[in-house]
Amino acid sequence: MIELKHIYYTIKDGDKEKTILEDINCIFDDDCVTAITGQNGSGKSTLTKLIMGIINPTSGKIYFNNIDITDKSVDERAKMGLTYAFQQPITFRGITIKELIDIASNEDNSIPKACEYLSKVGICAKDYINREFDKTLSGGEQKRIELALTLAKCGKCIIFDEPEAGIDLWSFERLNNIFEKGICYIVVSHQTRLLERADKILVLDKGKIKNYGISAEVIKHLSSYQCKRVSED
Repeated sequence: MIELKHIYYTIKDGDKEKTILEDINCIFDDDCVTAITGQNGSGKSTLTKLIMGIINPTSGKIYFNNIDITDKSVDERAKMGLTYAFQQPITFRGITIKELIDIASNEDNSIPKACEYLSKVGICAKDYINREFDKTLSGGEQKRIELALTLAKCGKCIIFDEPEAGIDLWSFERLNNIFEKGICYIVVSHQTRLLERADKILVLDKGKIKNYGISAEVIKHLSSYQCKRVSED
């Protein structure tokens, strides 16, 4: 469980301060998929980076399973079970995908076991397991492989920043089926199909929580402040 209490995040904008997130209070439950949505610039990615410790809040507290992690580093949070899939994956020249899966899972996986992670995200594992994770892969391939690496970490709280970006429709349908029981999932997305798949939806608007609740109820009200990129595409 992740709990945010009175989270503020401000940055310097010339001689002035600009508030990116203002008084964010919410709980992300275990065994729950929570989607974060809102217009571009509403603070979605900033919020998830605060949870992961990539950036630090200006004020407020962040708790993971009732432990204050506000001042803990990314590495400390990762060791506790938080993991993060970036919107733009980082490539690694000279390291095979199998080696990266072993690093992510912290074990020497058998080939069939390593291939399971790739299959979950719609990749024909035998064609990729011994390839290097470099820029010869397409953007969609990189994205799916990073999702597989995230799953291999077996985190207690998994954060996906626009996991659907750059992947094809077939893989998108697979993406809807990767969520497992007992894990806290936080997913930044504009896609209606992912929002409908979520248990809860948090809507951000200009750095504030506009709505937060059960998916079916929040979706009913999305049209009144619908973000421009929410679509069926």
